[in-house]
Amino acid sequence: MHKKRIIVCLDVKDGRTTKGVKFLNNVDIGDPVEMAAEYYRQGVDELVFYDIIASARGRGPILDLISKVASQVFIPFCVGGGIGTIEDIRSTILAGAEKVSLNSQAVKNPELITEGARIFGNQCIVLGMDVRKDPTKPSGYGTTIHGGRIDTGLDALEWAKKGVSLGAGEIVLNSMDADGTKNGYDIELTKMIAESVSVPVIASGGGGTPQHLADVLKEGKADAALIASMVHSGQYTVNSIKEDLSKMDIPVRM
Repeated sequence: MHKKRIIVCLDVKDGRTTKGVKFLNNVDIGDPVEMAAEYYRQGVDELVFYDIIASARGRGPILDLISKVASQVFIPFCVGGGIGTIEDIRSTILAGAEKVSLNSQAVKNPELITEGARIFGNQCIVLGMDVRKDPTKPSGYGTTIHGGRIDTGLDALEWAKKGVSLGAGEIVLNSMDADGTKNGYDIELTKMIAESVSVPVIASGGGGTPQHLADVLKEGKADAALIASMVHSGQYTVNSIKEDLSKMDIPVRM
């Protein structure tokens, strides 16, 4: 049976891990290298590292920090933030990442998805989407970039389908309305996108309890659930979440 993945996200700002709610009021919560090593020990399936201000500041990825994190974890490791060229993708992979997440830069230059997939393989190219409810859009959801600061005008469902047709091998679907709230994922959004594309969809934004993960993995049809606040707060460990999911008949790697 297809195992569901638990992925921990480290949002990084100025070299430190940070956490906010709906992309605001971020607080420093620790050293990303130490935290990566700890989540690896706890049995996380994958790690995602987002440099949350790189695109807004117009700079590329912090390669030395990426390679330090990569040296601590022996699982798939995805890096996002400020990756705007094929050279950025190459240097990020050479620094130790298995995948790159393209978000703001993919919207500005969709060709980057196609070229990246052609050179490095679809499995390396992840489409990152920061989505919020927008009743003016056909799907009811719009897409934002630059950490939620700029509305792209793109309908979320249309952009997800287009990104996959361009070559993205996976989608990280972040609900900005739910982000950091710990009130549960946007099941409706996740299910809509997951049922409309042929690649794995990772649900992001709102995970607060193992039940929330169970709901989005089952009802939301997500392939994986991304968590941050739940484990950063120390309330749960990756292992305890997996044990709970296993009891709820969600197939996970123990």
